[in-house]
Amino acid sequence: MRCIDELVAGLSAERLAQAVEIARIPEEIRGYGHVKERHLVAARAKWATLMAAWRGGAVQERKAA
Repeated sequence: MRCIDELVAGLSAERLAQAVEIARIPEEIRGYGHVKERHLVAARAKWATLMAAWRGGAVQERKAA
């Protein structure tokens, strides 16, 4: 909940896509047992990277899928 509060507090039109990307990270944690653990490790790393950019004020460009 603190993460969402932090995102809302710093939200702007320019940072909306970045905030959505961070807020959707839990959707990437799927599976059971070792599969879920692997997804959790990856999600934590992604969250740390994105939150560092958010806290630094950097607006990241969205990658084309």
